[in-house]
Amino acid sequence: MAEEVIIARETPVLKGTVRVAGAKNSALKLIAAAILGQGETTLRNVPLISDIDIMSEVLERLGARVVRNGHELLVDTSQVDSFETPYELVTKMRASISVLGPLVGRFGQARVAMPGGCQIGARNIDMHLVGMEELGVEFSVDHGNLVATTPKGLHGGNILLDFPSVGATENTMMAACVAEGTTTIDNAAREPEIEDLANMLNAMGAKVQGAGTSTITIEGVLLESMHPCVHTTVGDRIEAGTYLTGGALLGGPVTVEGINPTFLRMALTKLEAFGCTVETGEDSITVSRTQPLRATDIQTLPYPGFPTDLQAQFMLLAALAKGSSIVTENVFENRFMFAAEIARMGADINIEEHHAVVTGVERLQGAPVESTDLRAGAALVLAGLAAEGETIVRHIEHIDRGYEDYVGKLASLGADIERAALESLN
Repeated sequence: MAEEVIIARETPVLKGTVRVAGAKNSALKLIAAAILGQGETTLRNVPLISDIDIMSEVLERLGARVVRNGHELLVDTSQVDSFETPYELVTKMRASISVLGPLVGRFGQARVAMPGGCQIGARNIDMHLVGMEELGVEFSVDHGNLVATTPKGLHGGNILLDFPSVGATENTMMAACVAEGTTTIDNAAREPEIEDLANMLNAMGAKVQGAGTSTITIEGVLLESMHPCVHTTVGDRIEAGTYLTGGALLGGPVTVEGINPTFLRMALTKLEAFGCTVETGEDSITVSRTQPLRATDIQTLPYPGFPTDLQAQFMLLAALAKGSSIVTENVFENRFMFAAEIARMGADINIEEHHAVVTGVERLQGAPVESTDLRAGAALVLAGLAAEGETIVRHIEHIDRGYEDYVGKLASLGADIERAALESLN
């Protein structure tokens, strides 16, 4: 298949309204959770992105039937009879490790290939294991596979995570739903996607309390009492933040719909610090800017701190702001690969360990660049819209993993943008 690229050309202004899809980071885990439902679960507001296709295929290999109808996904797990996930799929995407908890809950065992995905950092899965070990799960590694067994069954436990890891919180929570007794997870991740997963698990018959806070309590129920449900995925806060960055970069006003503004409180505070005007509705956010961008420091932290998934987009704003900004990455060690690509476009960025000193420049110039991961790719496309001339972004398969119709939605806001086959440009 010919490699596709995104061509972004200088665009004077982005303005208009765009609707965000369901949250990628929620939908992937909701699909995994359907394993515990042992029947036909319907998920609504599921984004049309490649990561969802991979997760659907992971479940199909386990014996599930997955049918997509637009943004609705029917996941029938009544015939799931395997607890082993295929290496070639799991290594494509880290999030597939999230089948570990529900498989252990349903079968008392699991065999999951070690996960792959973006090149953002080590992303150790040790924390997933520590939480589940407290529930009576024993782990070993066999030829690149993580093997989980429960020789004495699943039981409740008191878990303290040393970092509020989203994946570890989700996996432990899903297994604990059907463990005997009560489980508490302290220093739990507080992301909106955790709350979304807990709401679905409760709709399936689980008893989860405290999701969205740092202490989650799960009262175990019998596996037989878990059942399918109908659930609507929350809006994607990172997709919303990406389009709002476009509005901040190119004036706006840009309105995103389908998003709860409280999910992005820290990012909106930073947009105001950059010199933007932010207005919020019940499920919409509007950003516009009439004054020059002002330098603003950012440090990524677990929710409700500034999201690491918006760091590249906001580094782009800093690259065109008046003065110097410091961007500190506290979550992933390799998240600054974006800086090297945007430097090709004329950005002035110096990296010192996990800090980036960004000195604003007047203009960026279009250049050929490569998407190194999902969010960097999205940010490079926006950079191309703000730069003189034409920017060709390669390896856009990263962008397709997390953004539904990215080019179409940007074009609807007035972007001069297109997808093309690379060979047709030569």
